[in-house]
Amino acid sequence: MNTGESINVLGEKLETCGTDPETGFYRDGCCNVGPDDLGIHAVCAVVTDDFLDFSKARGNDLSTPRPEFGFPGLKAGDSWCLCAGRWQEAFEAGCAPRVRLRATHRAALEACDLADLKAHAADLS
Repeated sequence: MNTGESINVLGEKLETCGTDPETGFYRDGCCNVGPDDLGIHAVCAVVTDDFLDFSKARGNDLSTPRPEFGFPGLKAGDSWCLCAGRWQEAFEAGCAPRVRLRATHRAALEACDLADLKAHAADLS
């Protein structure tokens, strides 16, 4: 997974995903992964209400603030590092959010097909 390099799914330097709210497993604004990130929080997604509802129904409520964890809750339009497996699950259910490919870590390819990610790209011309 993480070999010390932060490379995106396009083979380029990983870009920042989001800083308001601060995202990433390491809360560094990037979808960096490492050996302690068992969920592989590698997909930089622009969340939608449909996806937030889907995630909540799967037991991961991302929209409710949790101040005890410093989590403000997400709203549609926020960029957030998702677990690659959850994005894939949402894709298969027809409610995958858009993906910022340049901010999506290459580790996402362990669970997601690049063609599917590209089909949901928010950042390619």
